[in-house]
Amino acid sequence: MKLATKLIHGGPTIDPQTGALGVPIYQISTYRQTSVDHFSKYDYARGDNPTREALEETIAVLESGTRCLAFASGMAAISTTLMIFSPGDHLVVCDDVYGGAYRVLSTIFSRMGITSTFVDATDLAAIEAAVRPETKAIYLETPSNPLLKVTDLRGAADIAHRHGIITLVDNTFMTPYLQRPLELGCDIVLHSGTKFINGHSDVLCGFAVVRNKELGQRIRYIQNAFGTGLGPQDSFLTLRGVKTLKVRMDQSQLNTLKIVTWLKAHPRVTAVHYPGLPEHPGHAIHNAQADGPGAVFSFELDSYETTKRLLENSHLAAFAVSLGGVESIISYPARMSHASVPKEERERKGITDTLVRLSVGLEDPDDLIADLQRAMG
Repeated sequence: MKLATKLIHGGPTIDPQTGALGVPIYQISTYRQTSVDHFSKYDYARGDNPTREALEETIAVLESGTRCLAFASGMAAISTTLMIFSPGDHLVVCDDVYGGAYRVLSTIFSRMGITSTFVDATDLAAIEAAVRPETKAIYLETPSNPLLKVTDLRGAADIAHRHGIITLVDNTFMTPYLQRPLELGCDIVLHSGTKFINGHSDVLCGFAVVRNKELGQRIRYIQNAFGTGLGPQDSFLTLRGVKTLKVRMDQSQLNTLKIVTWLKAHPRVTAVHYPGLPEHPGHAIHNAQADGPGAVFSFELDSYETTKRLLENSHLAAFAVSLGGVESIISYPARMSHASVPKEERERKGITDTLVRLSVGLEDPDDLIADLQRAMG
C-alpha cells in the first residue's frame, strides 16, 4: 500500500467484537485472568491497552518500524527513550535541539552521568569529530526547531554505523508522511504526536519507533516501569487524527509556500528559514531525504518592536505554544520552545529576540497574509 492508504488502513481498523470501523476506547484499568499459570496478553493498563496498541501498530507501519511505543507526551517519549543509556555514556546532539530535550539532557541526564556534546549537525565532520570511545548515540532533529537546519540523515547514520552506535531522530516537523528516518538507516524515531500526527490541538502524546526489536523491548520495559504510556482516550483521538494527515499536510504545505513567498518580499522581514526555498542551505539534502518541505518555518524581523507587535496583534494565527494544528500557530522560540536554554546559548545558536516561528494551518492563505500584514503594521 502507498502511504496515503496506510494512513487509513495501516493498523487495526475493524473492531473484531462488533465490526465497528475503528478500535473503540478501552477505558479500563485491569483485566480478568482465567489461569494462575498463564496470564492473558492484557493484565494491567499501565502495560497494555488495546486502543493504545492499535495506535502503536499504525505508527509503526507508517514509519517502517518493527515497534512503536505511545507515550503521554513528546517529552515522555524522549525522556523514557534516553533512559536506555547509562552513567558514563555520551551523546552527540544537534546544537539547536528542541528546548525540552536540551533541558533534560543538560540538567537531568547530566546529573545521572550521561553527558552530551552539542554540535552543528549540518556538518557531518563536526558530528564525527565529537564521537568519543564512550559515545553511544547521535541525537538529531531535521529540519530542526526553530531554525529549520537540515542534517544529512544517511550520512549521520553511516557515521553511527562505523562507530557501532545508534542514531535517534526527532521527526515531529515532518511526520512519517514526509520523512521516514528508519528507511534512511537511523535506529529510533521520536515524535511529539501532539503536533501534526494528531493535528487538532486537543491531545498530548508522543512516540518512539524502532528499527530493531531489541531496542523496542528495552524502551518498552522502561515505559512500563515508569508508567509513561498514553491513555486510551488520547489514543483514540490520535487514531482519528492520523487518518487525515495527508490531506492536512498537503494543504498546509501549499499555504506555507504562498505565505513564505510573500514574507520574503516584506520590508520588515530580514530572513526566512524554510527548506522549501531553493536558497535554503539544506534545500538539496532535504529534497533527497524527504517528500516535502513541511508546514513550519521561522523568520526574523527588523526589530523587537515589530516582533512584539506581530505576536500580540495576530488574530488568525494564534500566539501560542505548540504547532501542527488545523489552525495556524505563531510562536516565540526565545520565550516558548527554547525558554529553558540560557540567553547566551540561544543567541549563539541564532535564536534571537526577533525570531518568530509559524506553523501554518488550513485557513485561506490570503486571509493569513492579510492578518500578518495588519499585525505588523
